[in-house]
Amino acid sequence: MDTLGALFGSTARVKILRLFLSNSLEIFSVDDVAQKSKVKGVEVRKEISLLKKIGFLSEKTCIKEVLVKKGTKEMIVKKRVTGLQFKQDFSLLAPLKNLIFSEMPLNRNEIIKRFRSVGKIKLLILAGVFIDEPDSRVDVLVVGDGVKKRALESALRSLESEIGKELSYSALETADFLYRVSVYDKFVHDVLDFKHDRVVDKLRI
Repeated sequence: MDTLGALFGSTARVKILRLFLSNSLEIFSVDDVAQKSKVKGVEVRKEISLLKKIGFLSEKTCIKEVLVKKGTKEMIVKKRVTGLQFKQDFSLLAPLKNLIFSEMPLNRNEIIKRFRSVGKIKLLILAGVFIDEPDSRVDVLVVGDGVKKRALESALRSLESEIGKELSYSALETADFLYRVSVYDKFVHDVLDFKHDRVVDKLRI
């Protein structure tokens, strides 16, 4: 259990707090919370009940697009659902936010481990949410060969569950990346020229 998990008595609670604080205007269903935080439904319901009692969350009704099966067909329909939203007038917002975001949930070695099965990674850059730079072009840049899309998306979803926020990312083959560097591609140079953290760097550019 990480430091915040120990302080709050539950890693699941920290994940759920991060999710709502990072998306304070969003309305999430219980299933949304479970899926995004990768916390079991039973535990999510328990934590949500507690967070509603202390005035951190409130129930909200909204219209959502829902996938519905009719026989062998699937269709998306708009449905009125009851979800949960962060209460903007929560009295301890400032100190809680400072505490929750004072510690990055994953260290460098843990992040590298998440990307180990993605492919032959030559460069892994973290920016944006990882270094508190909202103007970064992406949160994650992956450069490598034989990158498996499904494994990459799984690694990103895993990180999102810890951070509580959807990540923007780009994945480039090594040859494509090196070409973009050579022709001063704006996107690549924006990432390289501004603040970032190179977690893996085998290219030494």
